[in-house]
Amino acid sequence: MRVIFAGTPEPAVPSLQKLIDSPDFDVVAVLTRPDARVGRGRSLRRSPVGELADEYGIEVLTPTTLKDDAVVARITELAPEAIPVVAYGNLVPKNLLDVPTHGWINLHFSLLPAWRGAAPVQAAIAAGDDITGASTFRIEEGLDTGPVLGTITERIAPTDTADDLLGRLAVTGAELLAASLTGLAAGAIRPEPQPTEGISHAAKIEVEDAQINWQLPAHVIDRQVRAHTPAPGAWSVLGEQRIKVGPFARVVDVVLPDDRQLAPGEIFTTKKAVFVGTGSDAVQLEQVQAPGKRMMNAADWARGANPAGEVFS
Repeated sequence: MRVIFAGTPEPAVPSLQKLIDSPDFDVVAVLTRPDARVGRGRSLRRSPVGELADEYGIEVLTPTTLKDDAVVARITELAPEAIPVVAYGNLVPKNLLDVPTHGWINLHFSLLPAWRGAAPVQAAIAAGDDITGASTFRIEEGLDTGPVLGTITERIAPTDTADDLLGRLAVTGAELLAASLTGLAAGAIRPEPQPTEGISHAAKIEVEDAQINWQLPAHVIDRQVRAHTPAPGAWSVLGEQRIKVGPFARVVDVVLPDDRQLAPGEIFTTKKAVFVGTGSDAVQLEQVQAPGKRMMNAADWARGANPAGEVFS
């Protein structure tokens, strides 16, 4: 099958590698987001998908928009039978949807119609779902509404961060995407409309969404912290500083020397541990990151910052 692959971040790399390695596919080009400035030096860097394509000498297209006439002409000229998509990050205009014979086939990291949208893995963890998965579907004009070709399931572990879960789904999802494309080419798969029940949405996560509300119960905060790890990173305010917080070591029952419970956001330290009150039980912090610093052991941070008795907000 002759394909153009559309994808940008690291979770899309296993799918591109799978298609490159398979004799069933001829990857004639890659669509990816334009080079972005990264790091303190703000140097331009190719996307992870673009870097892999460069290694194999595959043509790389980096339009800012798919409405560009030159890009439309080039995609049409390449005559793909399908355009598999994994976290590409650009809207597909209507005039391009019918260019490939089998359409644009998206690998989405949820069990559709659950968690349509930009952040399905984070949403599943934050909601406390036990099971999630990945779906392949044919892109249409609606947001993740197209007919489904196939699904896989994945259990969410109680310690999973978004990075952990997405890493597993990227690998198993690559197998699903390849199988879906092969099935389409052979006429062995018939896309099925999504159910009209069970629809939920996972909006793009902004930095403000990752601020911890210590008034919530500990188990809810735990899920939200893991959902926002590693990006954008859960955070809280201490004085005038924004402190990032890593996944908790554990939920604990802490009683202060004056025989009272920790108030929400209140910090209590020992020589070896840092505890913070929530709307229910206290939590023991494992790692924190102060502005301009790297993520570090919470007890080591506390020895320098001396936050005992202060309150996160």
